[in-house]
Amino acid sequence: MEELLDLKRRLEQERPADWRELPDIALYMDQIISYLPRQLIHFDDSEELTSAMVNNYIKEGLVPRAAGKRYGPIHLGYLTAVCALKKVLSVRDMGILIAAGEARDKTPEELYQYFCAALDRALTDTASSIDPAAQREDLARMHGLYDGMSPPYRNREPSKPR
Repeated sequence: MEELLDLKRRLEQERPADWRELPDIALYMDQIISYLPRQLIHFDDSEELTSAMVNNYIKEGLVPRAAGKRYGPIHLGYLTAVCALKKVLSVRDMGILIAAGEARDKTPEELYQYFCAALDRALTDTASSIDPAAQREDLARMHGLYDGMSPPYRNREPSKPR
């Protein structure tokens, strides 16, 4: 169950960079693409961010347009949130969530800090639910427990079959 222990450790320890640690210089698209994998926990290679994805997020209004062809901390913050949220929300729902945050007259830094705090709570809660002594046969039970639940997977009862 080494994989499970590794997942638990990653959920406990890996977090996006604090706003003050984001690069404060303008980055080009290829630099953004190479930076973003450091921001989130990845489970496989199919989750890699591409320039087409970034352009689509901009077209959908989830990420602000670049200044010329350069991206700054604001773009990194939005992209970090979008890349994490796309695992649990539709593009439409992410747009609603982002618009609601922006309507509160918060700065991009404040929105990013709020997102990081919420992500930290969700990852910590998920990690604490993993039993380090679990055996392979326990994985099906753990998967069933989370099946049909809404993120952040805490303090919620599984949905009942219809």
